[in-house]
Amino acid sequence: MPKFAANLSMLFTELPFLERFSAARQAGFDGVEYLFPYDWPISDLQDRLQRSQLQQVLFNLPPGDWEGGERGIACHPDRQDEFRSGVELAIKYAKALGCSQLNCLSGIAPVDADKALIESTLVQNINYAAQRLARENIRLMVEAINSRVDIPGFWLDTSAKVVDLIKRLGTDNAYLQFDIYHAQIMHGDILRHISKYLGTIGHIQFADNPGRHEPGTGELNFRSIFKALDEMGYRGWVSAEYRPKLTTLESLRWFDPSITAS
Repeated sequence: MPKFAANLSMLFTELPFLERFSAARQAGFDGVEYLFPYDWPISDLQDRLQRSQLQQVLFNLPPGDWEGGERGIACHPDRQDEFRSGVELAIKYAKALGCSQLNCLSGIAPVDADKALIESTLVQNINYAAQRLARENIRLMVEAINSRVDIPGFWLDTSAKVVDLIKRLGTDNAYLQFDIYHAQIMHGDILRHISKYLGTIGHIQFADNPGRHEPGTGELNFRSIFKALDEMGYRGWVSAEYRPKLTTLESLRWFDPSITAS
């Protein structure tokens, strides 16, 4: 059975954020991730992780003005200094929280920017982040997010685009963050795609489609997916990043070992 983590930005939202850690542990999770840690003091997050005996699995580099609609700034030509400052802030949190991998959101392409300039900026920023994180023994993830439903205009919207970028960089410290929900929307054929990119995948997230709810609410067969991950030899984290249709605890039927192992 895969090694599961809970995304606390989406799960256990019935509770205040800092109370979600213990709820995840009580539900049986060993690891947690969330979008961003930067609104909380490091000491508070350390305390919750330690008290709940949880591993901090992942969080994202600073995304720019998230509340204002920005979804990453790595592809923004006029924001490179801000991007690099964000890398340093993320490293500070990651080292304090024992987090060994960080995710980079490429962002929504600026409307009036030259496409070649956008791409060259992204390449430079990803290369910088990969090398800088390598010096701290932190792995860089790069995520493909669908541009059809969730984030129109997102620059890296398919696994192929992320993997091509990583190959061009030639770095050994950049990995594909494979989100099953986003991949299903953009190209489907999930098991074949996981197998194709397995050597580049560093982290997996999941939700069913349509709706981005828990397994069993949509078109995907998660029993087969989880079984296949084991058979392929994937040993990384698999994070539940879905919006429960009812309460979080009611959504966790898929987490029953008798279900996921069958």
